[in-house]
Amino acid sequence: MRVAFGTDERTPVSDAVAEGLRRRGLEVEELAVGEPWPLVGRRVGEAVAGGRAEMGVVLCHTGTGVAMAAGKVPGVRAALCVDAPTAAGARRWNDANVLALSLRLLTPTLAEEILDAFLRTDPDPEELPLVAAVEDPERLGSAEGR
Repeated sequence: MRVAFGTDERTPVSDAVAEGLRRRGLEVEELAVGEPWPLVGRRVGEAVAGGRAEMGVVLCHTGTGVAMAAGKVPGVRAALCVDAPTAAGARRWNDANVLALSLRLLTPTLAEEILDAFLRTDPDPEELPLVAAVEDPERLGSAEGR
């Protein structure tokens, strides 16, 4: 699997995440390292939405900025995750395709746990109609008659 990777700052956490991806046998393409967070999120998001990568991982101080920037790219479902259960839920219920992480909150060990949960969890097929509604809310129909 090819993973697009970006971080606005190289730190022990960002290095551990990139190495953790490689150690799992994934092909990591570092698209934006040390660039401003809006560019990091956009570049990784475009790689995922464009099919050059199956998933993306982005990091910044809080993780919020890169998640917002990646999420502006149509087709990207970025999830800011600070623990493994949230990462698993983002994959299972939301088919998240970009994992956003906080450089401030995470240790390398916790980042590894989050990566494991994100990468090992498959989307729930029953949730996919709701996931599709993120891009096209009309798929949900009206609230009336439900």
